This record gives sequence, C-alpha cells and structure tokens, in this order.
Amino acid sequence: MKRLEQKQFLPMPLAEAWAFFSSPNNLNDITPADMHFEVKSVLPDVMYEGLFISYKIRPMLNIPLNWCTEITHIREQAFFVNEQRLGPYKIWHHEHHFQAHDGGTLMTDILHYEIGKGPFGWLAGLLFVDKRVREIFDFRYQALEKRFGVAKPQ
Repeated sequence: MKRLEQKQFLPMPLAEAWAFFSSPNNLNDITPADMHFEVKSVLPDVMYEGLFISYKIRPMLNIPLNWCTEITHIREQAFFVNEQRLGPYKIWHHEHHFQAHDGGTLMTDILHYEIGKGPFGWLAGLLFVDKRVREIFDFRYQALEKRFGVAKPQ
C-alpha cells in the first residue's frame, strides 16, 4: 500500500481552517482544473459522517471516471476521513488532521491508497498514478498558499 503524508501551515485560526475544509463546496477550489472535477451530488454546507459525494473526474488522458467517496469519521476541528466507495483505486483512505499551532493551523494530510494488484496496477503506479497523486497534492498545497497566504510557524 502507498502512503503519502503532507503537512501545511495555514496562517489562520483553527476554526476558520475547519470551516473551509468542512464545506464540501470548496473541493473544486483546491483541485487541479485539468482533472475536470465535477461534483454530481447535491452538497450540504457542512459535511457529516456518512455523507456520500459522487464526482466525475478525468485524472489522466482525459478519460472520464466515476468516483464516490464517503465521509467516514469526523471529530470537530480535529480531523475527518474520506474513503473511496466507488472509483479507480482499490483502496483510498484520506485523513485530514487539523491542529492549532503558533497562531495558525497545522494541517496534515495522510493518504493511504492502493491501485490494485497484478502487473497492470504496479505498472500504472510506476508510470503515472503515483506521480499524478503527488501532483494533485502539490497543486492543493499551492492553491491553499495562494488563497490564504504563505506563513511559517514562529
């Protein structure tokens, strides 16, 4: 199984960071445009445990894929977890952690994912999937810096 961990300091209070990330309506703002990310579900203003979100995405080669995730765990202003229920991955488990830190918020993403077994899954990961996942998280990091500013913890 693959693991990706990324930390980012956001120069904003924890409550403000939580308000942004707990609204599924903000997903498009932190997703690369070339994924043609289209939410198919009617979204609430604030997520809740058990929320299913359906999307149409084109992550690679402009090939459309259906993707459905579920918000499986939430601890208010601490973390939430989304897991794939239908989509291109065998396993997708994404933890979003938030912690008040030095006048701002330290956000930590922990992603566990598995493409699939066999030579095709291994080769797809080697050739483009692992790189694409990294690019998505890099885009998100930069989009958040652009939106909220760059600041280093003191």
